[in-house]
Amino acid sequence: MKSWKLIYLIVAMTLQAQQAPMAAPASVPLYQVTLEQSSAKAINYRYLKSSTKIDFKGTALAPTASGMAKVSSEATTTQIKAKFEGLPDPTQFGPEYLTYVLWAISPEGRAANLGEILLKKGHGKVEVTEPLQSFGLVVTAEPYFAVAQPSNVVVMENAVRKGTEGKIELIDAKYDLLKRGSYHMDASPSAGMPMDKKTPFEVYEARNAVAIAMAEGAQTYAPDAFAKAQSQLTQSETEKGSVKVKSMAAREATQSAEDSRLIAVKRQETERLASERKLAQDTLDQANSDAAQAKLAADQASAAAATALASADSSRQAAQSENTNLRAQLLAQLSAILETRATARGLIVNMSGMTFNTSKSTLLPLGREKLAKIAGLVLAHPGLKMQVEGYTDSTGGDALNQTLSEKRADAARNYLVDEGVKSENITSKGLGKADPIDSNATAAGRSKNRRVELVVSGAGITDPSGETK
Repeated sequence: MKSWKLIYLIVAMTLQAQQAPMAAPASVPLYQVTLEQSSAKAINYRYLKSSTKIDFKGTALAPTASGMAKVSSEATTTQIKAKFEGLPDPTQFGPEYLTYVLWAISPEGRAANLGEILLKKGHGKVEVTEPLQSFGLVVTAEPYFAVAQPSNVVVMENAVRKGTEGKIELIDAKYDLLKRGSYHMDASPSAGMPMDKKTPFEVYEARNAVAIAMAEGAQTYAPDAFAKAQSQLTQSETEKGSVKVKSMAAREATQSAEDSRLIAVKRQETERLASERKLAQDTLDQANSDAAQAKLAADQASAAAATALASADSSRQAAQSENTNLRAQLLAQLSAILETRATARGLIVNMSGMTFNTSKSTLLPLGREKLAKIAGLVLAHPGLKMQVEGYTDSTGGDALNQTLSEKRADAARNYLVDEGVKSENITSKGLGKADPIDSNATAAGRSKNRRVELVVSGAGITDPSGETK
């Protein structure tokens, strides 16, 4: 098992804190599912011919506790008759803990509630039949008998005694526990008060179960089952009759409350998953809408460029006027695709950080996508010229970088030609690691320096005013 010494210290500190009077804030939930994992030694009784005996040893939480069980293996079931002694009052671990439960832990980690251990002066016993033939046995303190998962207040564990018969196979079975604090009952005004001897013990368990189910939201997510539990609890508290009748009604209330809690947990998890799926679908729908709008804008830009070109051909004067605006128009269109600046040489499109990997001249997918869009704009304006200039970062020697930059420029030029741009309208050259646009001292800077620049020139593009780069 885990280090029960550590858990024992936590329990002790919690009990000390509970001794000081403190009003719990209204926002503190009564029940929070917080899991931690532990392990138990599962014993394989499959080859047991008749019966055998095993011991129970107290953990650090209940060092004086002990017990013994007689285990009999049948054809399809295993019978367990267990006796326990030296168990402390469970409320010492917290006012929410009212009873003890015996659990069977399968080698796969599934915990099965075998039944409640009712104490009389620290003694108790259980007789049950279990379909499993390989399991470990542990005893935990619980708020009521019908819990579906063990708490981590493990007070006893099974142990192989000397002389145990049959083939004993120990298996380390990991299983989940409800962490201390999962049953937080400070909000209950009766927490920590002594029990009324006239009220059946089962009624206190039922009150715990209903309070915990309510804190889990059972009145909202499982209203029918929760209302049934409340009705049964009220019946156990008010109905006239024998203690046995009231106890039976209280046990029914406890089971109904636990059923409603489990339904609430399941439905809330279903709601959470549905909400996450809806959020993911909304995000996808928005992305698709944004992509459609971007495509529409590109189509509109291409249509506007085609219209401008047709208008320019109508007359010489109109063409001259259009050429005056062509520089600004293309600058805007190219800038919508990639960073573009106007210079005396023409419009320079900067393709950095997306074009090549280190020491490679193969165009990356994003680089090819941008070049395809630029090719579409160039084809819409006959007579435009382009020079492709390749650059590298500072990694490697001058000769290597010169050759690499030439290959990068050629790769971009060849892709534009493949997209329909006339080869005679495009030239290329490599400039090595010259003229970096960012520091080569960082990976991000080197990524920007591994680039090609497209110099777009032609009538109406090259600025005679002498603007510099």
